[in-house]
Amino acid sequence: MTYSGDVTPGGPPAVRELDRLTVSKLSVGPMDNNAYLLTCRATGEQVLVDAANEAPRLLELIGDRGLAAVVTTHQHMDHWVALEEVVAKTGARALVHADDAAGLPIEAETLTDGDSVPVGDCALEVIHLRGHTPGSIALLYRDPAGTPHLFTGDSLFPGGVGNTDKDPERFAMLLGDVERKLFDRLPDETWFYPGHGKDSTLGAERPALPQWRARGW
Repeated sequence: MTYSGDVTPGGPPAVRELDRLTVSKLSVGPMDNNAYLLTCRATGEQVLVDAANEAPRLLELIGDRGLAAVVTTHQHMDHWVALEEVVAKTGARALVHADDAAGLPIEAETLTDGDSVPVGDCALEVIHLRGHTPGSIALLYRDPAGTPHLFTGDSLFPGGVGNTDKDPERFAMLLGDVERKLFDRLPDETWFYPGHGKDSTLGAERPALPQWRARGW
């Protein structure tokens, strides 16, 4: 089945088989958060992006392969409701950007811009995107056999950047980081997976960048 990225609350995961990595996307919780389980196809090692909610469903998705780490994309509560339980039951490392670490319910190892998070034989590059929260991050997987894949949390969605509470400075900071660190660096075919809702590509969103800047959100 062709991967569309469409998931519904309480529904089954959408699974995408890349050459070296499997991406399983699940919608959890009352805010329709996306959680992403990344599995190295060579080693079976797994990393979860955002233990957002519904720990039992996340643990079922993780299965008996175990979990090496949970990366929290930012400190907002809807992205870590299940974090404590998932970490307690799997022994996974908890990872978050240093600037958002104080907002999590448990102690976590801290990340910074440019760090690498291993997923077996694969790796995710940490990209710091300031504005939605001080320590929001995206995670970049450069597929050697295909297009780049980007997990953007709440910093980038189809149709715009994340919420900055109508603060012009925060908006300018976030849009600037998204343009410089994502759109200027990565090709149009880059597929991105946001913290809520549908996926998109940088190419589909790129023409709207001037409109986003003009409207201020």
